[in-house]
Amino acid sequence: MNENMVPVIDISAEQSLLGCLLIEGELIQDITLHPHQLQNRKNQILFKAMRSIQAAGEAIDIVTVVDKLGSVLESIGGISYLTDLANGVPSTLNLLHYQRIVYEQYRIREARKLAGELLEETNEEKISEAYNKLGELQETGVVKAQSKRDVLLKVMEDINRPKGNGKVVGIDTGLAELNMMTGGLKGGQLIIVAGRPAMGKTAFALNLALNGCEAGASASIFSLEMDEEDLDKRLISSVANIDGSKWQNPAEYFSPSDIQKASMAVAKLDEMPYEIFDDSRQTLADIRASIRKCMRQYPGRPHVAVIDYLQLITMPGKFDRHDLKIAAITRELKVMARSMKIPIILLSQLSRGVEQRQDKRPMMSDLRDSGSIEQDADLVIFLYREEYYKKDSAKKNVAEAIIAKQRNGPVGNVEMAFLKEYGKFLNLAKQEAIRI
Repeated sequence: MNENMVPVIDISAEQSLLGCLLIEGELIQDITLHPHQLQNRKNQILFKAMRSIQAAGEAIDIVTVVDKLGSVLESIGGISYLTDLANGVPSTLNLLHYQRIVYEQYRIREARKLAGELLEETNEEKISEAYNKLGELQETGVVKAQSKRDVLLKVMEDINRPKGNGKVVGIDTGLAELNMMTGGLKGGQLIIVAGRPAMGKTAFALNLALNGCEAGASASIFSLEMDEEDLDKRLISSVANIDGSKWQNPAEYFSPSDIQKASMAVAKLDEMPYEIFDDSRQTLADIRASIRKCMRQYPGRPHVAVIDYLQLITMPGKFDRHDLKIAAITRELKVMARSMKIPIILLSQLSRGVEQRQDKRPMMSDLRDSGSIEQDADLVIFLYREEYYKKDSAKKNVAEAIIAKQRNGPVGNVEMAFLKEYGKFLNLAKQEAIRI
């Protein structure tokens, strides 16, 4: 390993922590460290002995520790080392401060070790593995930033928020009924949007992202099937109300009015706080890194991520079954949403079983590899358009958002206007006003 990767040895925090425990053994109940997270070998042996004494339900002090160590005692410095540890602690009140330093040193050592491994062997799988481990390291030993009282007070603030101010708890979806049912897109949520082809999944997700940006959020949009230029065309059509079919030959089909509206839409989109990532080989590590980059680019804003779509995500490693791969992806995305405190909107396909039924409205069992998706998702929304299946339907330009699962809220149906030619979802009352 490169000598620059070798950590500087500083075990004073470890020694102070162990000294605290020798003075007041019951304090070990407040410690979350594991022996392997200490740096010094003899400190690891000593702490492991303390944990064994704790597990046996006995008191921890110099006498019980000496007895537990037995013949190993001399190898770590004898009784004199234990007494030096106890005598070297000014106050046990600093115990948790010492633990925080030990955790910090552990994270640095492990990060350096990962960097050294990458220098020795670098490939896509190793990079992805390193990203995942670094993400886990960031959470190791992290203490809750909020106390119980802080959380309870926040709950009371939500209850006492003035009525009728039109604000939602999470990121505004731009759709009033959906906001009413969900409270907006909330940090930590894994949100599944699923539907059969032509239901408008991509358009719906893009609308949620743009509406969120207009409400003050920022967005990361991951497209594993469509390139950025095609997505931009969809966004321009949605913002400018330009028929999407005209992109087949814009030089021929765009009217002077279309050109003017497109120019204004481009200027508006250029100012909006979102980024598109269109590499078809994106892994979860790539997605995580890109989200972090986007959040740094637009600081101080709530953030939402859109991934189109689940079944195309690249997952390093071998899986015996496809459903195990899907389970690994959805679990990791749920962890990502919680650790980053952002909503992640994940598009998913539905099985063809929908087409075999008389009632084409999707159900949870229609989700491909539905077990893990249903378990990990906080919110599952199915998109359905009756007029797609029934040409004589009275529900022209109407789409249903079927909320089939909501971890902390009601389930039910929300009707929206869907102007397919623009790729635009609206509140039903606005659909006529938007047509030109």
